[in-house]
Amino acid sequence: MSQNHAGVVAIYPGSFDPITSGHLDVIERGSRFCDRLIVAILRNESKSPLFSVEERTEMLRDVTSHCPNVEIDNFGGLLADYAMRKQARVIVRGIRAISDYEKELQMALMNRRLQPELETIFLLAGEQYSFISSRLVKEVFRLGGDITGLVPPSVELRLRARLAQPVANETAKL
Repeated sequence: MSQNHAGVVAIYPGSFDPITSGHLDVIERGSRFCDRLIVAILRNESKSPLFSVEERTEMLRDVTSHCPNVEIDNFGGLLADYAMRKQARVIVRGIRAISDYEKELQMALMNRRLQPELETIFLLAGEQYSFISSRLVKEVFRLGGDITGLVPPSVELRLRARLAQPVANETAKL
């Protein structure tokens, strides 16, 4: 690592349900700017995720095994508090569109208010990933669409195993 970011710990938070190729792109690029990148799965009991935290942890460990400075963890509560517990000073967020920026800016400013020494770095999505979201991937897959390249191959296999049966009363939204 170069001297200008020696010892930098960053956190890339998200639900990762499931991890997409866009997430993996942000992880790979974000890991180049720090000594440790903690990919932190948000435990949100108010949502009903497709995959458990443990399953998402396994998937993330599998697809990031080639990134030696990436570790996988999970957290609940405030991201700013979690960052301080992990001695992180940087939050990494991916931006796909202007609508992402507006939401992410609010969260970044709130995190800075809660922990003034915490900085947020926005990475623009690669153009080939700018339309991908976990929600959209799940919906396209449930409706029989091809998701090749939208998620890593091992994640597609897990989706196939999990969603092998058609979802009852699924209403087509696309």
